[in-house]
Amino acid sequence: MSTSKSNQHVEEEDDLQINDEDIVEVHEDEGDAGEPMSDDDEDDGPYDGEIVIGGPGPGEEDEDMEMDGDEQGEPAGTDNSWGVSALHAAQQSIFSLALHPAFPNPPLAVSGGEDDIAFIFCPLPASENAAWSSETFPPVRLTGHTDSVVAAGWSFDGEMIATGGMDGKVRVWRRVQRRKSQEGLKAEGGVASWKDWEFLTSLDTSSEIIWLQWHPKGNVLAAGCEDAQVWMWQLPSGNTMGVLSSHTFSSTAGLFPPPLGRQLLTASLDSSLILWDPRTSAPVFKTSVFCAANSPHMDPSHHGITALAVSPNGQLAAAGGANGLVKIVNLPAGNVVSTFTGHTEGESVEALVFIDVLGGAAGGGKGVVLVSGGTDGKGFVWDVATGRVRAEIKHDEPITSLAAHPSPSHHLVTSASADGNLKTWDVRTGTLIATHQGHAGLVNGVAVAPGPKEAFEGAEKPLQQVVVSAGDEGVSLIWKL
Repeated sequence: MSTSKSNQHVEEEDDLQINDEDIVEVHEDEGDAGEPMSDDDEDDGPYDGEIVIGGPGPGEEDEDMEMDGDEQGEPAGTDNSWGVSALHAAQQSIFSLALHPAFPNPPLAVSGGEDDIAFIFCPLPASENAAWSSETFPPVRLTGHTDSVVAAGWSFDGEMIATGGMDGKVRVWRRVQRRKSQEGLKAEGGVASWKDWEFLTSLDTSSEIIWLQWHPKGNVLAAGCEDAQVWMWQLPSGNTMGVLSSHTFSSTAGLFPPPLGRQLLTASLDSSLILWDPRTSAPVFKTSVFCAANSPHMDPSHHGITALAVSPNGQLAAAGGANGLVKIVNLPAGNVVSTFTGHTEGESVEALVFIDVLGGAAGGGKGVVLVSGGTDGKGFVWDVATGRVRAEIKHDEPITSLAAHPSPSHHLVTSASADGNLKTWDVRTGTLIATHQGHAGLVNGVAVAPGPKEAFEGAEKPLQQVVVSAGDEGVSLIWKL
């Protein structure tokens, strides 16, 4: 496996400071939730029964056994990765990792690190006759932050990238499409059309960035900050759409609920969950999840929301707490409908992901499970309708991240852990499908996607998917599955 070298990305613009006159509106919440927003989305009906989760389908049992034999039984310290990208400074953590939304077309990733730098890179190792690889695509170095880059992500169409830093800045880049003959592009496999990126703007929030979230259908970017505020911008102009102010402690997570993303859901260490109407900067609801609203006993280290997820049809949100509990909240009403208890008390829930095991075939929310991962090293597969534990997954150290697999592997999830390993599981049965090794320490993040077909020719990897990691030692690894 070869280590990639980076090219310096040259920026042509200075940081753009946001002044008071740039802010469209700052909304100060004055009380309880308002009336739910009227929405004409035609979502599926409410959950109305127990989820029936099947076992492995025809031929899948043999597939699982084959993969287990190849990858599970390897001794500790074994490196079974397919490739490595060592772009960040040695022993400087990679805090954020995201794959292009159309991966592997192109097979690009963006990472942000403790070394104050982000990289656009191809995680595929060099191979004979491969158009795309870490050698054919020189990494693009994104500079300008003065503190750790803790968030990075692609716009919905993969044409822009945003990075967020502990310096309070959000920096945005855009792909430059050069005019070139079709023959030239074909000869280079399309690689050349992704090599050039221009710096667009730097947006200053004056507070440490905690999370970034692009809108799933448009060029709108949201960011949550350590000072409890949430910002929204229109890109590529960089115009501020609003500054949402109602949380009282750090905003820990934010999502645009499907199917249309017309609202923004944010969570905080003050235990509050807020659904915003971006058009008015007003809350649709504000719910205190793990303690009573305005309680003098609120303790962010116990009642804070540490993880957030939304169901595929947008009707439910899951909030994971610093106290180890998981609560399910109805959307858009905002009421807590159930509590899942399983993680060790006082061990925080670090990751949540909803998975539709049946790929939406059942309708009405049937087939949807929730996977949670905590600092206790435990992971649970919850039956969303009944609250029962369907399966349990386990690491030797805290679980840091979870990633659901794309079609046709809706039944798989991969977990990353502080024990240095990543593991792929069948959520229907709790079966360990594969263990991914190679990191020297904590793994901060994981992403999964379909792999390039040519990489699997003649290989006994029937799923044809890849797992990409973000390591605490400053290295990103990739595995074939």
